[in-house]
Formats: sequence, C-alpha cells, structure tokens
Amino acid sequence: MVLVIGGLSLETTEQGFLVNRLDWDEDIANYLAQQENINLTDQHWEIILFIRSYYGQYKHLPNSRVFIKAIAKILGEDKGNSRYLHRLFPDGPLKYACKLAGLPKPPTCL
Repeated sequence: MVLVIGGLSLETTEQGFLVNRLDWDEDIANYLAQQENINLTDQHWEIILFIRSYYGQYKHLPNSRVFIKAIAKILGEDKGNSRYLHRLFPDGPLKYACKLAGLPKPPTCL
C-alpha cells in the first residue's frame, strides 16, 4: 500500500506500518496518529521516541513485557506499567507505539 503525506509517497504494509523506518518524521507520526484517533501529547512522544531509540540500539522490537520493563528502567515505574501505557495507546501500547514511530509491526502483535 502507498500512503501519500505532504507530497511524499510512502510504502506501508496492509496494516499501515511504514515499510522503511527511515521515511519517518514527526509529521508522519501525527498523520498516522490522526488515522488511529490518537491525539499525540508529550507523553505519547516520550514513548514513541523511546521505542525508536530502543529499535535503533537493539535492531529488534521487544515483546510487551520487555517493552514495559525497559520503559520502567529508563523513564521510571510510573510510566513503565501497562495501565499508563494503555491510557496512551488503548488498543495496544506496543503495536501503536511502533506504528506511530514508523517501526515494523511487532511480531508478537496480532
């Protein structure tokens, strides 16, 4: 599939994940968030930038449990828990954080 944003044509999977993470920028994240009815706040951006950094460092995506533990370790226990993350991304914190961050769909997500 192709997503056209600001004159750019971006290849996506059938579920709307960017094929090339290097195509990503904040405007694309905002567009994808609008498509998912998510109003991005500073708290969302913190998680989006965290998962981009994690992927850049480790070259793979964590499962949900590792994702939450990694957030707790870096950003604190108040943010590294499923209740907080589900408030930000109600339909799946890891899946939607990755999608909005321009990363592949996590293999553990449906």
